[in-house]
Amino acid sequence: MRTTIRLLGLVVLVAAASLTARAADTYMVDPVHSSISFKISHIGISYIHGRFDDFSGQFTIDKDDPSKSSFALSIKVESVDTNNPKRDEHLRNADYFNAKQFPAMTFQSTSVKPVPGGYDVTGDLTLHGVTKPVGFTLKGGDKTVEFPKGMQRIGFTTNLVIKRSDFDMKTDLGALGDEIPIDIGVEAAK
Repeated sequence: MRTTIRLLGLVVLVAAASLTARAADTYMVDPVHSSISFKISHIGISYIHGRFDDFSGQFTIDKDDPSKSSFALSIKVESVDTNNPKRDEHLRNADYFNAKQFPAMTFQSTSVKPVPGGYDVTGDLTLHGVTKPVGFTLKGGDKTVEFPKGMQRIGFTTNLVIKRSDFDMKTDLGALGDEIPIDIGVEAAK
């Protein structure tokens, strides 16, 4: 009888422990409700704005151990859109993105740390065949929303600046800026 009670107690403890341990949640980026935009200085007097229309990504969020979270994003550079088809075609060629040789810009996190209101993320950005470490703060992720019914969503925003020369994109550095501000707003669903 005591063995049965001890065994039952052990089963209850194991069950309780498994209920408190949460698995990480994986979300897929929803490009319909997300955006990736940038701007570049033009001859030092104004900015040309653009965006990328084709991208995908995946987030794994471990609220119990944020250091186990990860963020990945892939952008098809041929989807660049500056609201000028002739300029966009020029940006796709070898002078700039060289979309045939380097079809994707990718990011994969290597470190995630919780901060108030989000996460500090460090990772590898690959653009134009060059990989460099970048860091930024993702704001958001503190809540999920059910939309539509049965689908959980999470959202993040960030702003970062990269130097295109760091990624061997040096054409027209005199007329076009080297520093590229990038704005990202993503929703992801599971």
